Amino acid sequence: MSDLCSPMVVLLENEADAFWCFERLMRRMRGNFRCTDTSVGVQKQLQNLASITQVLDPKLHRHLEALGGGSYIFAFRMLMVLFRREFSFGDALFLWEMMWALEYDPEIIASYQETSSSALNKNGKEKRREKSKHQWGKFERNNITNGLQGFPETPVAVFLVASILKTNSSILLQEAQGIDDVVKILNDLTGKLDAKKACSGALKLHKKYLRKAKKKVH
Repeated sequence: MSDLCSPMVVLLENEADAFWCFERLMRRMRGNFRCTDTSVGVQKQLQNLASITQVLDPKLHRHLEALGGGSYIFAFRMLMVLFRREFSFGDALFLWEMMWALEYDPEIIASYQETSSSALNKNGKEKRREKSKHQWGKFERNNITNGLQGFPETPVAVFLVASILKTNSSILLQEAQGIDDVVKILNDLTGKLDAKKACSGALKLHKKYLRKAKKKVH
């Protein structure tokens, strides 16, 4: 968690401000850290990443599965600490700001609070007030515009990982002979990734995935 906390400590002189910013960040990401007897919170995002890669780059997905990486555990760190170790400090902060702007939900503050019984409908899901889609971030607007029943709630971070894999697909296919090679290739990207290009690539993949998923349903 120090990877997530350090930017708050560096940027904010007041320790109380740093603490509350970190506390809110952890509320936003708490699902990743929730564990049960059978699963870890971030596991769902890894499963969604596998599904996305299978649709957008089936050849790479088959290769990773053949290497024993079908669980995509090599992407665990990226999702758990939001790419703090893959990007430089400055680029990581820039990336966070872009991600949160793209995912902006006008009711995000309420979602940080514990869900009360009065806010639930008969299916146990939180009610959302009708709002203009223009109030949402671009990523969320795409989900609303092209939303499909049962489409998994998958954050920008998952598509960012998918974008990184897609960009380096040829290297992974040619050079990775085992899961250790996959980890090494991805680790070698540390400090060499461009945050703006990564976000742009993630949005393109998101739109492409929505189109393919929509066609599959229909």
